[in-house]
Amino acid sequence: MSLHATAIALVEAGKGVLAADESTPTMAKRLARVGLESTEDVRRDYRELLLATPGLAEHVSGVILFDETIRQHHASGVPFAQALREAGIIPGIKVDRGTTPLPRFPDEVVTQGLDGLSERFAEYVALGASFAKWRAVIRIGPDRPTAGCVDANAHALARYAAAAQETGLVPIVEPEVLMDGTHSMERCAEVTRQVLRAVYDQLARQRVDLAGTLLKPNMVLPGSESGQQVGDGDIALATVGVLRDTVPASVPGIVFLSGGQSPQEATARLDALNRCAPQPWQLSFSFGRALQAPVLDAWAGRPENRTAAQAALLGRARMNGLARRGAWSADLEPTLLDAR
Repeated sequence: MSLHATAIALVEAGKGVLAADESTPTMAKRLARVGLESTEDVRRDYRELLLATPGLAEHVSGVILFDETIRQHHASGVPFAQALREAGIIPGIKVDRGTTPLPRFPDEVVTQGLDGLSERFAEYVALGASFAKWRAVIRIGPDRPTAGCVDANAHALARYAAAAQETGLVPIVEPEVLMDGTHSMERCAEVTRQVLRAVYDQLARQRVDLAGTLLKPNMVLPGSESGQQVGDGDIALATVGVLRDTVPASVPGIVFLSGGQSPQEATARLDALNRCAPQPWQLSFSFGRALQAPVLDAWAGRPENRTAAQAALLGRARMNGLARRGAWSADLEPTLLDAR
């Protein structure tokens, strides 16, 4: 499948991407919340529960895997990536290696992982991946973000995207403006606009084929400590306004991150976005916690809870599939979740 065809398939109508790419330390925190120790076997069992959910392909087009996960197998011996393909889901891989302090820029970070990236891409292609993801982290605060931080992260994102396409992988470009802080929604819009302009400038400089990429941005939200109250419709309008100012129409789709929102908040806001007038791009999702939190709560490491946990994942995936069409409502949640 070509880069263009893969990118379009990932944002197929009614579907989105499951982000199951948590690093080992992050996975340890998630498991600890439900009283589980993070061993390789526990992580494998949990990822198998997610990836083997019956009917998942009805609402999920692709899954982003972590390095450990793409090397693991189902209990039957089938590699995870192969099993996903057989189920009609496209396997992807997280390739960045996390953030590191940006020298001479206090309280700002840059994402690392460019060294040896082309060689790692070749290995991931051999393991079955068809797309990749790289996350940059931008913090809003007093005198932040600086232009130097924004430019450094935009440049790294663009170099990653170019290297991904060179090895036949669709790059998901993720510049996340964090919702942590006291900033207003208006300030988030200003910073998100600044970041996206820098990212698309660098993608052009690195000769990235935008039609073979996807964007994974934050929604435009007030800071989590701001106290500002805004409706889902206001968030959607602010977000679409920024995107129309910055994202070229040749990008086939935008897969929003959930970024600390609750599962229902993320779904409601995705629905509001899709109720806006038709846009140049598909407006989809690439949720991690917003899909997985109910699953972990239902599972808690107990084999007898596997069916209920998979039903929780399928229920949330259904909700987001409806939101992709602007057809979700809060009234549907109990009905669909009870029908699992």
